[in-house]
Amino acid sequence: MPYVENTILVNGNADDVYQLASDMERYPQFMENVRSVEVLERAGNTTVTAWETEVDGREINWKERDYFDKQQQKIYYEQIEGDLEEFKGQWKITAQKEATKITLSVEFEFGIPMLAPVLNPILKRKVASNSEAMLKAIKEEVEGEEG
Repeated sequence: MPYVENTILVNGNADDVYQLASDMERYPQFMENVRSVEVLERAGNTTVTAWETEVDGREINWKERDYFDKQQQKIYYEQIEGDLEEFKGQWKITAQKEATKITLSVEFEFGIPMLAPVLNPILKRKVASNSEAMLKAIKEEVEGEEG
């Protein structure tokens, strides 16, 4: 299963970064590819969210279960329904000396084994590019709020 991991340093407080990353319903306000995120269920430290995104003019939709670990400042997610065969990963927020490191990891499977050798490298680049854009959007949002 293809795996993508991106990291970015943010000039901001780790708690503020975690809070923003946890507030997925706000993503469409500052993330270009995210059209909407709706919380369908909320129970304890989990949610079920419905996502509508657009990548390179193609609509990609899914529902995921999100697990929030505020103490470890991690958010785990896994698709429970949607356009890909599998889609899961985590956000990891780590306080550094004078900044906060955000690591976003994604594992995915397109679901057509015969096309995997051709599609997976292309999809891996798209997922990496989209993950990078999400991290940059969080960085800009946090640093804009701080400044």
